[in-house]
Amino acid sequence: MAHPSKKLGELASTAICGNDISSSVLYVSALAIGFAGQYAWITLLIVAVVLFLFRRIYSEVVGAIPLNGGAYNALLNTTSKSVASFAATLTILSYMATAVISANEAMHYLHHLVPQLPIIIATMVLLGIFAALTIGGITESAIVAIIIFIFHLTSLVVLSGAIGWYLFKVGLAQFWENMALPAPEGGIGMAIFFGFAASMLGVSGFESSANFVEEQKHGVFPKTLRNMWAIVSVINPLMAVLALALFAIPVLQSPEYQNTLLIEMGEEVGGDWLAGWIALDAVLVLSGAVLTSFVGVSGLLERMALDRILPKYFLHKNRLGSSYRIILIFLALCVSVLLITEGNVQLLAGVYTISFLSVMALFGIGNILLKVRRKNLPRPTRAPWGSVFLAIGAVLVALSGNLLMEPKPGLPSNITVFLEYFIPFIIFIGIMLNRVLLLKLLLGAIKSLFKPVEKFVNSLNSGINNSIDRINSQEFVFFSRGENIATLNQVMIYIRGNEHTKQIKIVTVLPEGLKLPEKFCQEIDFLDREYPEIKINLVLEHGEFTPEKIRELSDRWNIPINFMFIGSPTDKFPYKIEELGGVRLII
Repeated sequence: MAHPSKKLGELASTAICGNDISSSVLYVSALAIGFAGQYAWITLLIVAVVLFLFRRIYSEVVGAIPLNGGAYNALLNTTSKSVASFAATLTILSYMATAVISANEAMHYLHHLVPQLPIIIATMVLLGIFAALTIGGITESAIVAIIIFIFHLTSLVVLSGAIGWYLFKVGLAQFWENMALPAPEGGIGMAIFFGFAASMLGVSGFESSANFVEEQKHGVFPKTLRNMWAIVSVINPLMAVLALALFAIPVLQSPEYQNTLLIEMGEEVGGDWLAGWIALDAVLVLSGAVLTSFVGVSGLLERMALDRILPKYFLHKNRLGSSYRIILIFLALCVSVLLITEGNVQLLAGVYTISFLSVMALFGIGNILLKVRRKNLPRPTRAPWGSVFLAIGAVLVALSGNLLMEPKPGLPSNITVFLEYFIPFIIFIGIMLNRVLLLKLLLGAIKSLFKPVEKFVNSLNSGINNSIDRINSQEFVFFSRGENIATLNQVMIYIRGNEHTKQIKIVTVLPEGLKLPEKFCQEIDFLDREYPEIKINLVLEHGEFTPEKIRELSDRWNIPINFMFIGSPTDKFPYKIEELGGVRLII
């Protein structure tokens, strides 16, 4: 997406994903108090601990395979395309829900300042503005994100300072009165359980940095994780404590305070000017979360199109280097969802909750698979086994809590709404993954139904076969270090199960004067006979195996680098995986 000379630094990268996760302060404290009452700040601190565990998980996976795609990228390099596509579908749904909810909520806050504002139309305009901004390039988008991010943090510091001064004068009587109240219905355990499940909504956006890691400078990614964790760990519990010190719990659990808690806190301690400031800040930071969605989904869908899961149509770029077709289609999808729900974004809460919690769990599973299947792959950090299982378990607890929550009156359950959006997405992805098989089935059905019209059928038969041949004509490359036949057989099993092709080059790079061992040639010949549907070409290249050699062969053979495979390199391998230009790991 970005030119190598314009990669993002720590502040810009943190701002792009930080606007999403830091905007949670506008609703998550009130949400946690609604379920956990006076124990809300405890649930928010538990969330901070869970997020700390995920810092190591994300750092290990993305450090080992620093490519765009997040959970999709992790699973693609450790399992199969179908499993990775499942994670990608959940991620897309999460971004769609985030964009629509954030844009609509931003316009609700603006409506607080401008009562005449038509919310639906204003929401569509806001989505269009940030789509245009993303099309203009990620560097330009980052400038806007930085401005919003700094203003948001400044606003929270001002609000906290004003509340602190107010409490210095009036005391903490209200806080201790709230803490002395009886536990919510169901007891302390159930209050913390449902409060934790609701509080996990406050970490949405944490996965976004992994979806545009290729646009970040080297070493920036783990810093974005650290910064986002620090923001959430301080701000969200602090605001819950300050809210409990200002208002009685029944007041905090009322619908008005649930929707605009920070504005009410600002008005209580500073009057209309501070309430207006916080309302403006809410508009800006929620708009920043919209930008996060567009940037994140662009990196993810572009990677999926490069891997031929989505049509190549999405890969067309403008002169600024942006995949504008991806952005425009995502914009159209968001607007259609907004119109279908008629602005009732609570209908998207199920999609939002289940999607992003599932994505976090799948990222943890991707970390486990990386440890088991790619254990020799170099990585800058490793997450301990215990912390990985604990983090996944915590996310599953939060997911189960959200599924068990009673739906609001007049609204369907979370799982019902989620399935209404998930099923069409996964069907489309399934069609793309199995398009050759479906084309063949379609061809057979047409032949049986329209056999009398032989000329028409033959013509259609020729066209579809040409489509299949074009898909299968793509040649793939596996760089071999002279692996034994068992390892090479694993390569062929993966190719046959995951790629549409009839040709593969087994390439070995040796210094000048060296020849291929006779036994190795015999093993390749044996595999060629065992897999008659795939033509295996053994190629000897003289020289050294370097990134330059990979690019040279890609240009010479007209084979994209992401259709070239290697086995997992060891610590002795002289190059980092990102230096190889997108070569994929399959064993």
